[in-house]
Amino acid sequence: MYIDNFSEAITYCRFCFMCRHLSPIGNVTFTEADTPRVRASMIYGATMYPDEFTNADLIRTMYRSDLSGCCRRNCVHHFDEVGLTLAYRADIVEMGAVPENIKAIAAELQACPDWQISGEGNVVYVADQYSMESGAAAAFAKLASGYKTVSGGSCGKGLWVLGFRKEAKVLAEKFVAVLNDTKAETVVVSHPGIYDLLVNTIPEMGITLNAKVMHTSEYLADIKTKALGELYYLESDYLRNYNNDYPFPTNILTANGAVLKPFGTNDEESYSCAEGALVLDKIEIALVEKLAKYVEARADHPETDVIVTASPYTKVQLAKYTSLRVKTIEEVLAEAL
Repeated sequence: MYIDNFSEAITYCRFCFMCRHLSPIGNVTFTEADTPRVRASMIYGATMYPDEFTNADLIRTMYRSDLSGCCRRNCVHHFDEVGLTLAYRADIVEMGAVPENIKAIAAELQACPDWQISGEGNVVYVADQYSMESGAAAAFAKLASGYKTVSGGSCGKGLWVLGFRKEAKVLAEKFVAVLNDTKAETVVVSHPGIYDLLVNTIPEMGITLNAKVMHTSEYLADIKTKALGELYYLESDYLRNYNNDYPFPTNILTANGAVLKPFGTNDEESYSCAEGALVLDKIEIALVEKLAKYVEARADHPETDVIVTASPYTKVQLAKYTSLRVKTIEEVLAEAL
């Protein structure tokens, strides 16, 4: 079973309370089940009593995890509770025990149009749904030129997160084939989830991309704008917690005169509205709304504070459920040109 690869997390996380305050879902549901400790305990119990492995309450709990990675990042031993959750989901898929609502989401992700290529150049920009909806893609067009755009399809990361690994690989292979066909030397993305797919997930799948991958904040590192002034920056879970504190979002902001003010109660928490879970808004939309409200409640001056994020997903969710003034990095740079 996939969970066999995460025996350390099962063994040690079930005894540890140290990261419970960093569990975003736990912080809005106020339930111990929504913390790494109890998720590990529940899986440990299922290893002792295999009939419980497909317990409906256990499955539902594991599918509503935020997958933020902040507990893993800040754990003194970095026990991989995220990997354990993803492994459990993959095992559930292999066992044929996936709930109907999860099956429906997976089917929706697979029923996607083909990717479309437009433009010219040695750089390709991935214009995914969230980058388009958030305004990040339009802002990038004001900041860069001479690039191709790939748009319209599904990259497979959502299926991977849901545990459908074989199906995810099929979509990822199609996506990477399109990128390779562009002959681009560099692939630029606004969506950190797609960045993580191309940097970490496709190598695990055995897929090779023939290009360097950059988040827009890295690609645009030499952009010079007017001084940005005081901003609050919301970290991306994928860039910080999955990719070794990827420095380029804060680098580009400070290089352009941003004074980054601390947001929230500490700098370890996740304020991404479950970016790591990718499709939690399709599983339990009420949880995403609660996470957004949790972020809103921590703003110093909600009416006037300018909040910047490297994640188009996070901007879309906060715009949907709060009155916060949220902009993507691309937008704040384009406005200051």
